[in-house]
Amino acid sequence: MKRIAIFASGSGTNAENIIRYFQERNNASVVQVLTNNQHAKVLERAKNHKISAFSFNRPAFYTSDDVLNLLKSAHIDLIVLAGFLWKFPSSIIEAFPNKVINIHPALLPKYGGKGMYGAHVHKAVIENNEQESGITIHYVNENYDEGAIIFQAKTAIDSTDTAETLAQKIHELEYAHFPKVIEKLLISAH
Repeated sequence: MKRIAIFASGSGTNAENIIRYFQERNNASVVQVLTNNQHAKVLERAKNHKISAFSFNRPAFYTSDDVLNLLKSAHIDLIVLAGFLWKFPSSIIEAFPNKVINIHPALLPKYGGKGMYGAHVHKAVIENNEQESGITIHYVNENYDEGAIIFQAKTAIDSTDTAETLAQKIHELEYAHFPKVIEKLLISAH
């Protein structure tokens, strides 16, 4: 049974979708949810599913090995960033090579980088009159949104779309594809 840790900063709808997906599988499960926001709704969602959940501060993440040691002791096979807003420390990336992935709500390399998350991305996509947007699932490296792309899915943008309606389309893509891509990565990993 493969073990997944999810990092999220907010509501955790993607995290919960992934948790539910793997509760119906026998090949992997989410064993840990971590957040940099002690008030994040994702903590409550994890507890509702009886999954260990912790919040941590900047020193625990960047200047000590607290978070790294927690991941190691939980024998994590894959770290999944689902709406996690802090830059990932190289100490964790190096300890888990090609085992840290992120989902981005646009078609990278467009609309990536620091500050490009959630509504900021959808607003920029709409303002630039793009014909399509989508999701990108990619490996995490030391730069925001620059790791190797694993998977992309697209959706058309209608002239009537707003940042809000585009966000809904993107969420549907995330819910449909993210758990399946995670599962494929875990099965292909030896």
